[in-house]
Amino acid sequence: MKAAAKAPVSAKVAAKKAAPPKAPQKAAPKKAAPLKAAPPKAAKKMAAAMKAAAKKTAAPMKAAAKAAAKQAGSAKGGVAKAAPKKAASGKAASGKAAAAKAGPAKSMAVTKAAPRRIPAKIPAPATRRLRATAVKRIASVPKRPAAPSPAAPAARPPQHFTVSHLHEDDFKRDGLRPYALYRDLGIAAATAGLCQAHVIRFIPPTTDEVRKQHTHTVDLQLVYVLKGWIKNEFEGHGPQMMSTGSCWLQPSGIKHTVLEYSADCEVLEIIVPADFETSETS
Repeated sequence: MKAAAKAPVSAKVAAKKAAPPKAPQKAAPKKAAPLKAAPPKAAKKMAAAMKAAAKKTAAPMKAAAKAAAKQAGSAKGGVAKAAPKKAASGKAASGKAAAAKAGPAKSMAVTKAAPRRIPAKIPAPATRRLRATAVKRIASVPKRPAAPSPAAPAARPPQHFTVSHLHEDDFKRDGLRPYALYRDLGIAAATAGLCQAHVIRFIPPTTDEVRKQHTHTVDLQLVYVLKGWIKNEFEGHGPQMMSTGSCWLQPSGIKHTVLEYSADCEVLEIIVPADFETSETS
């Protein structure tokens, strides 16, 4: 019986030896001990310090952002100057210390805004049409022909020096009026017909032949009384009494009449040109 009981024990031992060895089991990781919650008063102080530090560090960045926005909104544009930072007070120093404990704050890079370009105004279609129509009208207007340049005056022949002294024999009845004697002063010959000058002595009495109304077509007619007197009538001016020293200008074409003169009447008459036309009107 005892031998029979020992036999199964030996069989168990042999079975254990014959069985493959078991792999060693890893030990389970130890659970971390839970963190102890900070006391409520210390947590509140730390949160307040972090908020104060965040506000004070954000203030300069906000000021810089506002300055950049103002510079970007200007029409002219240009390089904006950075706004000066405000000096930190004693309270800010404590805020910085608290922020250093809490951790470095993130900084924002402020870039300078580029100057805004003002786009060129594009005219409305109606305005462009009006402009195009105006250009067409201007182009269609015919150009006026250039005014012809005035012709250069013909060169006059040269004048010559001349002198005329008084001689009674020089008074002759070869002039315009048969009731007067003429003394030619030689001006027509010296000026090549530009001007005529003579002294006229009237022969009395004054007759109806003298009182005929007439006109002269001239460029200039000037009369000066040397001696005696003469009475004339001019169209639009009525009778005029001229005596020694009197002088008058007769415009071309004016109607005039010799009414009466003294027995010793003498006048100097200058006419341009030397050859002129006389017409009787009555």
